[in-house]
Amino acid sequence: MKKDKIIYWIATGLIAVAMLLSAFMYLSKSEELIKNFAAIGLPLYLVMLLGTAKLIGAILLLAPVAARFKEWTYAGFLFTFAGAIWTHAATATPWIAPLLFLVVLGVSYIYWNKTKSASA
Repeated sequence: MKKDKIIYWIATGLIAVAMLLSAFMYLSKSEELIKNFAAIGLPLYLVMLLGTAKLIGAILLLAPVAARFKEWTYAGFLFTFAGAIWTHAATATPWIAPLLFLVVLGVSYIYWNKTKSASA
């Protein structure tokens, strides 16, 4: 049980920190990020939408909220990472980082379910 919690918190912490940093980059409208969005033809209104979603998602991953909110958060990040992989692959830009984060997200989800069922 203790091992499961440690794995869960490490994986969840990595995702949360990455999404908080990413949200900061998006919400501060990083010049490089804006340039990259424009270069691959994505609409710039997505920057604020994704930044806000990443910020809320990171908070919900760490907060003691109802399981339903956690499930939706995991689903949202799954769509975010899958969309990032697809977009990067389609535009011939590096896609390994979102794939790695998707794997870490999967580890977090698996161990969240293990720790959730063990405490029930």
